[in-house]
Amino acid sequence: MLAVRNERGRKEKKRRHKNRGAGIKLSILLCVVILICVAGCVSYLMHARKLEREKPGKLLAEYVGHIEKQEYEEMYAMTTLEGKGGSDKEAFIERNSKIYEGMGTRDVKLSDIVIGEKEDQKVRVTYHMAFETVGGEVSFDQEAVFTDTEDGYLLEWDDSLIFPVLTSEDKISVNTISAERGSILDRNGKLLAGKAAAVSVGIVPGKLESKEEALQRLSELLEEDVESIESRLSAAWVKDDTFVPITTIPKINELDLGALEVDESVKAEQERQTQLLSIPGVMLSDTEARTYSLGAAASHLTGYVQEVTAEDIEEHPDEGYSTGSVIGRSGAEALFESELRGRDGHEVRIVDENGDMKVVIARIEKEDGTDVKLTIDADLQQMLYQQFQEDEGCSVAMNPYTGEVLALVSTPSYDSNDFIRGMSAQRWNSLNEDEKQPMYNRFRQVWCPGSSFKPVVAAIGLKTGTLDPGEDFGNEGLSWQKDASWGSYYVTTLHAYEPVIMKNALIYSDNIYFAKAALGIGADTLTDSLDALEFNQEIPFDIVMSKSQYSNSETIESEIQLADSGYGQGQILVNPLHLASLYTSFVNEGNVIRPYLRYRENPEGEVWISQAFTPDIAAQVAEGLRGVVNDPNGTGYAAHRDDIVLAGKTGTAEIKDSVEDTEGTEIGWFAVYTENREAAKPILIVSMVENVKGLGGSGYVVNKDKAVLDMYIQ
Repeated sequence: MLAVRNERGRKEKKRRHKNRGAGIKLSILLCVVILICVAGCVSYLMHARKLEREKPGKLLAEYVGHIEKQEYEEMYAMTTLEGKGGSDKEAFIERNSKIYEGMGTRDVKLSDIVIGEKEDQKVRVTYHMAFETVGGEVSFDQEAVFTDTEDGYLLEWDDSLIFPVLTSEDKISVNTISAERGSILDRNGKLLAGKAAAVSVGIVPGKLESKEEALQRLSELLEEDVESIESRLSAAWVKDDTFVPITTIPKINELDLGALEVDESVKAEQERQTQLLSIPGVMLSDTEARTYSLGAAASHLTGYVQEVTAEDIEEHPDEGYSTGSVIGRSGAEALFESELRGRDGHEVRIVDENGDMKVVIARIEKEDGTDVKLTIDADLQQMLYQQFQEDEGCSVAMNPYTGEVLALVSTPSYDSNDFIRGMSAQRWNSLNEDEKQPMYNRFRQVWCPGSSFKPVVAAIGLKTGTLDPGEDFGNEGLSWQKDASWGSYYVTTLHAYEPVIMKNALIYSDNIYFAKAALGIGADTLTDSLDALEFNQEIPFDIVMSKSQYSNSETIESEIQLADSGYGQGQILVNPLHLASLYTSFVNEGNVIRPYLRYRENPEGEVWISQAFTPDIAAQVAEGLRGVVNDPNGTGYAAHRDDIVLAGKTGTAEIKDSVEDTEGTEIGWFAVYTENREAAKPILIVSMVENVKGLGGSGYVVNKDKAVLDMYIQ
């Protein structure tokens, strides 16, 4: 019994011990849970306190983020300013928008934020702020104060948050420091486009005696609409004693007036200015303006500048353009825009209520544009223009050994200066309505070359072995057709001669010979050869030129078209500069020299098409071209000189709507060059005039080019 009781006692003791252990574990578990809860609560409270402490910093970042987005109402809503929705709000929005947008604020950055302890419901936050403006970077350290209100933390705003020393009476002033646009110069440093003296024509309203009569007279002398003049006089800033600029006109050079023979245009301008000064209330004032010294003689080459539009600024972001900037619209002004334009400088200042400067907070220095020097010879450009100014045509001139382009002339022309001085509506309409199309740039286009193309066909025939220069093709008279399949179509020529060999065919400009030559070459061979001479390809030149072509389609489609192509008719169209470049092969042992416009010191010819022809072929064609100018029977003999050997080729292209057309026009050509590489002034000129019918055909062009050569070479 005792043993049984002892066993029961042990079991009961073991059970009580086990229950006591379970209780201890439960107590420990409860303690752990309590500790975790307490820790969680503490952590939450600490996190909440941290969030509360960081809130002003986040609000500051939010406020600053609204600046770049121009969200001024949202900025205002975050401040302690009173009268929300009233005048304070309007003043706040106007103040901030004018300053931030006036400076061109962007890329706003906030850093080094330090949040102070809360005292009297206020928290001070120090920070560093930086942003870009038109004048460069603005950067400063500042302190913002946030007040804990019923609506949460609000920013205590004043003007110093925009910039530390800015007060409510101060203003931000942005000054533009205008950059000088680079000049365009000719090869000798003569000004083609650049700043020069000019005359500003203006009105002092209070001195007008008879306004209606004065404005009408002024309108006539300036070719300016009366309404346009009146609109300037009605501007808000105009007062009785204000000088109101109307337009800019040329300044008469005293040297021009002192010349032995005063140019008629100078006399006319002097008379105009005298009449302007005779009108009471009209004043002339010296000024400076971008000037195109050759005027109409080079306007298609130089082009012109105009003030930028909103579209220009949008198309050229981050390139320094702003309202009032100018941009090249055409010609060299547009071609070299990135170099010529420069970049305006800008200065961002704080000025006090009296307009006195307190501090410059940002400044970017101006960068003046770079001068651009061209290969153009201004004197030659002027000579060619003066000869052809009344004609519808163009001329290109180049050094055939170096590729330097010496002149690019399109006639008739306009005056680039009109765009600077203010193009009147009357003048603009007259230019656009003129049937001679003075705004049309002809040297960039393609034209039917006529017989000026024959040397190219001769060289192709020799290269392909389809033409024997010594073979007599026989005298066919003045008209010929291959056979009866041509129907009523005949190739005609102007001269009968013997023997009918290549040299004489060039001298006499025989259409029949070159029609036969083209048939001998064949359509596929001719088109392949012209492709090798860069037909249907862009000319590697600074100014984009139209592509030369041999057909309106991809091939020469008929035998008659092929025959006509042989003497530069059919559907052959050639750009004048391309044709001039091909002619360089005849003085460079068969290599075509690349033309270029940007001046280089010590120029050397750069080969564009290597061995377009062999040296022997080039020499044989050159012999015929020499005869064109120096043989009394040559079509270009009128240009002959005894002192210098010239060579070249004439051309007259018939432009007809059909074979039966007898009212078609004629295009006259003359290509002429100096043969001697060592000549004092090596030159190659290609001139074209659209309507020479009744003027003597290509002979009209020959005489004009001869006059230019006589002045240029001397």
